[in-house]
Amino acid sequence: MAQTPSTMIPLGTKLPAFSLPDTVSGRPFASAGLAGAPASVLMFICNHCPFVKHINEELVRLANDYMSKGVRFAAISSNDVANYPEDSPDLMKQAAALHGYPFPYLYDETQETARMFDAACTPDFFVYDKNQELVYRGQLDDSRPSLDVPVDGRDLRHALDCILAGKPVPADQKPSIGCNIKWKV
Repeated sequence: MAQTPSTMIPLGTKLPAFSLPDTVSGRPFASAGLAGAPASVLMFICNHCPFVKHINEELVRLANDYMSKGVRFAAISSNDVANYPEDSPDLMKQAAALHGYPFPYLYDETQETARMFDAACTPDFFVYDKNQELVYRGQLDDSRPSLDVPVDGRDLRHALDCILAGKPVPADQKPSIGCNIKWKV
């Protein structure tokens, strides 16, 4: 299992403008729809990655806990489906239903959105504040499939709690670790 860290782009980076199809609803989802939220969480995930499979239940808990507080969530899969058919849009829709994703699960066929975010791995998390400026990027928590550490979303939850309390998010952030995004050749 390859282990690739997040790129850790500079804090303060503006949310890139994008529009992608939501495999769950069948409708387009645009970043403009995130305006007005106290925070927005963009997650690069996929169906086949063992790191994502390890945290799926917490992703659902986390989203359900914070969506009621106005935080918006969207997951994006950017993998090359020709070489990784398990990550195809039809199977993304099935995975969203199986896991009960309460957020859109977007398909980045051209991989342009992943490149705009400088996403490197699955899972890779980006949190933007109400001004759509990056305030957190990195790991969900210290848990990994190979470690005996509970999946609790501690790091991402702390960032969201800070935002909702009007406090600065600590700049000391750990990169996520996961499978590399499967780039088209």
